[in-house]
Amino acid sequence: MYNAVGVIELKSIAKGVEATDDALKSANIRLISAHPACPGKFEIIITGAIADVTSAVEHIKSRFEQNIIDSAIMGRIDEQVIVSLLGTEAPGKQGSLGVIETFSAASAIKAADIAVKTAKVSIYELRVSRGMGGKGIVLLTGDIGDVTAAVEAGADYAKGQGLFANTSVIAAPHPELWEEI
Repeated sequence: MYNAVGVIELKSIAKGVEATDDALKSANIRLISAHPACPGKFEIIITGAIADVTSAVEHIKSRFEQNIIDSAIMGRIDEQVIVSLLGTEAPGKQGSLGVIETFSAASAIKAADIAVKTAKVSIYELRVSRGMGGKGIVLLTGDIGDVTAAVEAGADYAKGQGLFANTSVIAAPHPELWEEI
């Protein structure tokens, strides 16, 4: 059971690879992703118990201080968010579709967590950074009222952080749209 997520963004790809190895060796964590992110940055996302995630993030921050752009530790994350980040469950293509777009991976992860805790929705997909200039998007499904409430709650969080990009709610997506997103 994973209940925390840590996100570390570095300004060096080479140091990002080294920091990923250090993080994995420093604590009992699981790597969700480690990859270059636009433009020329490196992003590490880890999960595990809050103490282990905190330990790994703090270790990386102290060892790679001059290369750190940003970091975040999020505890008590809904299991659905972790599953979406790991890409281990095929989501259903049904109901309404809501989209929350943010300017960072960490804000998208937190917005997704808030959204699923606000209303009865499912995460269709949670995408962070790759091919999106460092942005993050959350795609949610469910009844229109629940999707609307969840999108508003996640967007409010991103707005409060100054990381909000945009939202969309579609009551009945066309079948071809489901195939393309």
